[in-house]
Amino acid sequence: MTWRRRTVVAALAVWVVVPAGPAGCDTPGGRATDEVSSSPGGRLLDERAEDGSPYREVDEEGAPQVTVEVVPDAEGGWDVRLRVRNFRFSPDGTGRRAEQGRGLARLEVNGRRVAVLRTPEYHLAPGAFPRGTHQVTARLYADDGSVWAVDGEPVESTADITVSGQEPTPESSVEPIPEGPGSPEGPGEA
Repeated sequence: MTWRRRTVVAALAVWVVVPAGPAGCDTPGGRATDEVSSSPGGRLLDERAEDGSPYREVDEEGAPQVTVEVVPDAEGGWDVRLRVRNFRFSPDGTGRRAEQGRGLARLEVNGRRVAVLRTPEYHLAPGAFPRGTHQVTARLYADDGSVWAVDGEPVESTADITVSGQEPTPESSVEPIPEGPGSPEGPGEA
């Protein structure tokens, strides 16, 4: 008898949840579950990004797109510009609800998040990166924290920047530092 009651309750729970799924209802608090759900802003997948955010699958036609451009500035920093298509940035204070083609971008350098963007421009400070090549990635998120995705892949763009340290060059207008007592290379200094 007890076994049959549990079966009936489980069947009723499925009956209640199945009609609600296609209607686009979100889970309480806008939090994702492991189930796939549909909504006007795409459907949540079981796949997740490295930060744990679920992917929100949308059709390729009309899907958000992003291109990241990084340009050095005169002070030694970097200007980051995002070019987006079928996407608009949500202002601060927007509710945690996914709407088609709307949200924010997360900017990462070498896989480490450096900024959450609600505008298409950002400035990376001079001296923020050591010498070498670094990857700057912009990934688009919906307002509920899910990652916009097409064919199971996140909507993102990556650009490489190369930081080159300046090698000291002798200038004719600068005299060499004298060697001897009191100089950096003089006796008593290591």
